[in-house]
Amino acid sequence: MEAKRTAIMNFTLKDLAALLEDWGEPTYRAQQIFEWVYQKRADSFETMTNLPQDLRKKLAQEFVVNSLHVVETVSSSDGSRKFLIALTDGMSVETVAIPHRDRLTVCVSSQVGCPVGCPFCATGQVGFKRNLEPSEIVGQVWLVAKQLDRRVDNLVFMGMGEPLLNYDNLCQALLTLNAPWGMGIGARRITISTVGVPPAILKLAEDWPELRLAVSLQSPFPEVRDYLVPLNRVYSLRSLLDALKIYITRVRHRVTIEYTLWEGVNDRIKDAYELVKLLRGLNVFVNLIPGNRVDGLPFLPPSPARVKKFYNILKENGMEVSIRLSRGQDIEAACGNLYRIHGLERGLGRP
Repeated sequence: MEAKRTAIMNFTLKDLAALLEDWGEPTYRAQQIFEWVYQKRADSFETMTNLPQDLRKKLAQEFVVNSLHVVETVSSSDGSRKFLIALTDGMSVETVAIPHRDRLTVCVSSQVGCPVGCPFCATGQVGFKRNLEPSEIVGQVWLVAKQLDRRVDNLVFMGMGEPLLNYDNLCQALLTLNAPWGMGIGARRITISTVGVPPAILKLAEDWPELRLAVSLQSPFPEVRDYLVPLNRVYSLRSLLDALKIYITRVRHRVTIEYTLWEGVNDRIKDAYELVKLLRGLNVFVNLIPGNRVDGLPFLPPSPARVKKFYNILKENGMEVSIRLSRGQDIEAACGNLYRIHGLERGLGRP
């Protein structure tokens, strides 16, 4: 049986240089290898022609460039594309490419499934399977860039999973995604979306202060948030707000509050006024998201008139607020729609 090879995307430049030095190779080879991987998007070591043949053979024996492969792509009428990406253990994740004029944003998954279990979210209904490794996070972005043959400008960790519950692997992936020797995506162009993990939010302020943070609040009332975001029973709304106050003080830039609206659940007039009261004085921007309906779930998006009324209450009370235009709805690529983690079991994998 062939020995399992390691994904080289799990290595940082420093790690790879140290390994090459152990092999008796000059450390500058690490830079050359990563130029081929991340700038030229080479998918095999044999194509790395400025490396000695013996080194290429040894690299090919020990490593794979990327352990993932695209099983299926679906295109939306608005230009978005959803990728079903296979992992080596038979699991899969979904990743979304969102073009906008001259920029490309990629919506990245951080876990297979999700442990939070929000009742309106398709991903949450399948439960948690496992964390993604750094190479599996980076590999999604690399695959999209290679498939579309263009640079990725922005990243949003709004795909499958709660990124702050996979903190260590997330941070290692961010090193590669951000570094000049890696994907070279600016930290200010990377957004981490979380339902609220206060200890990790405070750690993020220290480790990655330039990143953008988006918090899915979903309700200003603790009892309603307990229902919509079950993790609220572990990390209370009050502890989340306390962490956000500290975070904003440390990073000195605005946090986005994401608020998914569901008819009769959290889109009432009293919800809007309580949200104003809760957020007053914080340096935040509220992004209202009309919910995306998931088959089999009872949650309904509110009418445009109800969304506008909610928006107007916030606006008239001094909140900075917008209404998000969802992308990829016709291919189930919008927020809360990613779910097909068992796609390979239904015959969508390699023959």
